Amino acid sequence: MPLFAVICRDKPNHLQTRMETRERHLAYLAETGVVQFAGPFIEGGSPIGSLLVVEAENREAAGAWTAKDPYTQAGLFASVEVIEWRKVIG
Repeated sequence: MPLFAVICRDKPNHLQTRMETRERHLAYLAETGVVQFAGPFIEGGSPIGSLLVVEAENREAAGAWTAKDPYTQAGLFASVEVIEWRKVIG
């Protein structure tokens, strides 16, 4: 099954939204079982976005999965980009 990089950039001044939604976000990642790896982008010691690599049938399915993420539903992200990704090293 193909892999997709989900690149999310937080809205400015939305750290509180991220922190309030974090547990639901992590539970969603665990329960859906499609995440290969994930983590926040960090700037100045604070999270400013997220990178997730997910397994999905196609780009549309990866986008639909992303739309259900509690972070997305809470309005945390200024932008979300879903791009097919191929693992080469690691």
